[in-house]
Amino acid sequence: MPAVLNRLDLRGVDRPLRRDDLPRPEVVGEGPVAAVREILADVAARGDAALLELTERFDGVRLDAVRVPDDQVRAALERIPAEVRRGLEVAAERVEAYHRTQLHPPTTYDDGGRIRSSSVPVDRVGCYVPGGRAAYPSTVLMTAIPARVAGVPEVVVCVPPARDTGAVVDVTLAACAVAGVDEVYAVGGAQAVAALADGTESIRPVDVICGPGNKYVAIAKQEVAHRVGIASAFAGPSEIVVVADLSAPPAFAAVDVVVQAEHGPDGLAWLVTWSDVVADGVSAEIERIVEASPRRDEIRSTLDVAGYAVVVRDATQAIEVANLIAPEHLQLMCDDAEALVGSVRNAGAIFVGPWSPASLGDYVAGPSHVLPTDGTARFSSALTVADFQKHHHVVTFDAAQMAALAPHVEAIAAAEGLDAHALSARLRREAVEGGAS
Repeated sequence: MPAVLNRLDLRGVDRPLRRDDLPRPEVVGEGPVAAVREILADVAARGDAALLELTERFDGVRLDAVRVPDDQVRAALERIPAEVRRGLEVAAERVEAYHRTQLHPPTTYDDGGRIRSSSVPVDRVGCYVPGGRAAYPSTVLMTAIPARVAGVPEVVVCVPPARDTGAVVDVTLAACAVAGVDEVYAVGGAQAVAALADGTESIRPVDVICGPGNKYVAIAKQEVAHRVGIASAFAGPSEIVVVADLSAPPAFAAVDVVVQAEHGPDGLAWLVTWSDVVADGVSAEIERIVEASPRRDEIRSTLDVAGYAVVVRDATQAIEVANLIAPEHLQLMCDDAEALVGSVRNAGAIFVGPWSPASLGDYVAGPSHVLPTDGTARFSSALTVADFQKHHHVVTFDAAQMAALAPHVEAIAAAEGLDAHALSARLRREAVEGGAS
């Protein structure tokens, strides 16, 4: 059965749009949350034994141990094709170069009292790299390299083993070698998140977990967020909104809708346009691309539920739709696309013009492709160096400046009913007034 985008016509809506005007797949529900909580509890209770049993249940392979030996990681780099290795190296160089622009030197504010701010990396980071449906060496680069740039001393990767061999595929291991990953574990799913958060006999706990995954992985990260740092909010099933007009080549717009849909179920793939001709033409191109795709089942599983051709009045309403969806990827393929960027408030990443596809961002543009999904781009951002750093402020006042500000401390503390706070400032003020320095 050919994949056909569902049609949604919003031209007759003469009021501001609301979120409930727009369909959205339910990613987080009671069933998935209950299943994840059961897995987290099992790993907490039984450690490695649970990891091995859950890997057999979900990935179809029985392992003797979850750690991938370091020599296997290094050897994989020699086994992959030369052009793939070069591609990984080019991508790594660009990802590192971009993320180095996010490093900032310590700052100082001095008006008599000196306040310094500095960044300190966390000690250990766990990168979740998806597997199973496809290999994602790019995710290794997009998570491990920003952590390395941030100065993190220990970076580890969890990735599901291949169902047919029980091993982590060579291209993913090779990416771990390129990125300088310290430890690799053949474990995926919510159980990997549990191990990274709380530790097992083989896997020491981390301070921050990052990386995209299916809904169970994303829910698991939410469940452990009170005891470990979680980067990029809800990095779950992939999403794309393509805004296009008659200037966009139909094949370009169509393939870019399909690009994110081929990741599989629970994602979202939308075309938004103010032209029926574009909606019809791009939909036809999508049908043709899907029929020829070896991943047609994955694409259809997304498009059947959350694939839409949305027809709007104009570019203004198109951006209104995009802001309500708050997609992981927003692609603007229309006349004067750059002028629309300033109106975008909610998106993980914005790709401007026909020559800036999201696929470029997935691999070699430079910014991390780990982005917020499920509407969390309303309050969250792409993975950055800052996700792996803690920011300290160091406060140093001299006696005179403390005495000058003490009355304000006393007044506010008294208003809050905190007598010891007021006393702390008053004692120092009185000491200065009495001749202390």
